[in-house]
Parts: sequence; structure tokens; C-alpha cells
Amino acid sequence: MTVITCAPEKLVGTDLGAQPSPDFTLTDGRTGSAVSLSGLRGSVVALTFLYTTCPDTCPLTAEHFREAQQRLGADADRVRFVAVSVDPVGDTPAAVRDFSASHRLDRNWHYLIGPPDRLKAAWSAYGIRQESDPAGHGVGHTDAIYLIDAKGNARVLLHTVDGVDALTKDLRSLVRER
Repeated sequence: MTVITCAPEKLVGTDLGAQPSPDFTLTDGRTGSAVSLSGLRGSVVALTFLYTTCPDTCPLTAEHFREAQQRLGADADRVRFVAVSVDPVGDTPAAVRDFSASHRLDRNWHYLIGPPDRLKAAWSAYGIRQESDPAGHGVGHTDAIYLIDAKGNARVLLHTVDGVDALTKDLRSLVRER
């Protein structure tokens, strides 16, 4: 009898070695509920860092998340899409609700806000650099999309330029690992 085993599918993004992802707890700007990363275990997590008034990369990342949800079909129910604010002043609950609505993100979607010290701790844990423009013309920050498996391990790092195809492929692969 021949036994055939299938190796796990190779992920597109940069391999992060399946290290435990750093935990944090922040507030969902849409609902006011506390959300901790560890509380999302059991689901695959797509974690990024955005701000609501960003003119370029952040809206594109949000659109990639929405498109990936659609492409995943029923598998999207096993993924949580999470954005952590990089603008503790401008990302108010109203701004978060407007941003989420304009990008049609409401399913399995958390846009997390909080006090600067708690946001900075989350940024630091994920290597996110954030620089506010002193003239008030925006926020510079690292473009990163971390994919975390259902066990809470950081598996892959993607960037917005990798596109929705890579995001969807890696999410589908991680969902099917369970």
C-alpha cells in the first residue's frame, strides 16, 4: 500500500517562523468592545496598521481586506481582519465607523484604537514605525500585514504591494491548515 502525504502549501509572504504573536488588548472603534489578539485564537488573523485619513496605502489595504473576504467565500468566516490605528488623535470612533463603512468592512472586522501608550506598545511589538507629521499632513508608518494562524503564531508578513491575490492565497492556506 502506498501512502501519499501532502506537504503544506508554501505561503507567498515572508515566513515568520511560526513564533507566538505578541498579544495586546485595544478597543474596537466601531463597537467600543475590548478586543485582544489572544481572544481571536481559533481564527486566522490578518493584522495591519492603518489610519483613517491616509490618502494612499491604508485605503488600498482596506480594499484588499474586503476583496479577500469576498474571494474566500465561506472560508472568510474563519478569518478575522484587524487594523490597529497608527493615529491615536485622528482615529476617533466616528472616523473609524466612517472608514469601515466607506470600505464596506463590517464582517469579521475590527479597527482597534486606544490611548497612545497602548498603541505604541502594539506598534513596538510588531516593528511598526510611526511618525506624525508636525504640520498635520498625515502619519508615516510601516506598511505591514501580518498573517497569524489559528493557534496564534505569526506565520507570514505581507505588504500592500503584494496584492490581494497573495493575501487571499495565504489566508486560504492558513484556514485549511486547521
